[in-house]
Amino acid sequence: QVQLEESGGGLVQTGGSLRLSCVASGRIVSIDDMAWYRQVSGKQRDSVASITGGGSTNYADSVKGRFTISRDNAKNTVYLQMNSLKPEDTAVYYCKMRIRTFWWDDYWGQGTQVTVSS
Repeated sequence: QVQLEESGGGLVQTGGSLRLSCVASGRIVSIDDMAWYRQVSGKQRDSVASITGGGSTNYADSVKGRFTISRDNAKNTVYLQMNSLKPEDTAVYYCKMRIRTFWWDDYWGQGTQVTVSS
């Protein structure tokens, strides 16, 4: 089995920074794409940022220039550095990874709350 464990969420003031981490563990052969999503209660889960196995990145327009996604393949870890945080960034943040065990499948973390106070 594979598990994804997120950390780094919390309460921060407008303009502050947080760094989220997500570590994958289990019977992992390889990991392809990694991504971060966020969800506000009652709304759909939206993509925030993604990074391919080759290191190419993509960002939602709302976070471009403020958030940076990165990965450490040796540690099976994806990061999300969030700067210049705004109240509208408040959400539960989820990581997702495409992982090969016996076959390829998508796995999700349990979510970590980020709250930005005005």
